[in-house]
Amino acid sequence: MTDIIRLKTIAEVHRFFGVDKLLHPLISISWHQSDQSYDFGDIRVTSDLYHISMKGDIRGAFTYGRNSYDFEEGTMIFTAPRQVVSFVHSGLELDDSGWSLIFHPDLIRKSALGRTIRNYSFFDYAVHEALHISEKENSILTDLVRKIEIELQENIDKHSQDLIVVMLEAMMKYCRRYYDRQFLTRTNLNKDLLVRFEAYLDHYFSSDELITRGVPTVSQCGEALNMSGSYLSDLLKLETGNGALAHIHAYVIEEAKTLLLNTDDSIGEVAYRLGFQYQQYFSKLFKAKTGISPSNYRNMN
Repeated sequence: MTDIIRLKTIAEVHRFFGVDKLLHPLISISWHQSDQSYDFGDIRVTSDLYHISMKGDIRGAFTYGRNSYDFEEGTMIFTAPRQVVSFVHSGLELDDSGWSLIFHPDLIRKSALGRTIRNYSFFDYAVHEALHISEKENSILTDLVRKIEIELQENIDKHSQDLIVVMLEAMMKYCRRYYDRQFLTRTNLNKDLLVRFEAYLDHYFSSDELITRGVPTVSQCGEALNMSGSYLSDLLKLETGNGALAHIHAYVIEEAKTLLLNTDDSIGEVAYRLGFQYQQYFSKLFKAKTGISPSNYRNMN
């Protein structure tokens, strides 16, 4: 397997891509140029940085997770620290209609955004779940990038970092809105996903996997449906009001109720049949969701 190249700082990223100009040690903006072309061979790269990129008319490909993405239209992609990107040997050619923004977690660590950035789950989406933006949406986001760049080019003062972080947070909120719009325009696909998700749970809970692997995780369910767990959860939340974990727990509780009322299995045996290694975890979840313990539920009915 190819070694992973780790880029820890903005300066290291600049050196890796051959970009000389560094305006700030914690954030950088680059505007794509039509004469830019990269061919790194087959390499894998990770960094300690957040990366937001608006891709215009790009030719080439790279893989992210298990998926390969070829650029054929304008998209936005997001990567968080410690995620791995693999460049495909075919190379990557950029045009002049896109930009890339990278920033270190230290830039936002003491801000409200530093406390909430994990809520922007699109940083955990796979590449094939990229955000497709309209010309108007592109204009709004690009304007924010230009304003950040102005702050970087002017004399840095005590207000600069606060203003930069405010504009970064605005970008996150706009992208969350645009993803919600993208989900809504694909409502038929989303409903099909809900059916497939429920079918997967039906199959899983009736299979030997439940005993050998335990209660399915959100990531595991996403992988079974060929998407990231975060993307699956956000789609379900938009369609039903509840994320993937809530659906999994609801399924577990319904199965538990059936077993408690229709078998003589002990609470520990019920927990084991539902994929729990420890009875106390099952009992804690059951009480949290129903308000009573499994034994009390059985005795009341």
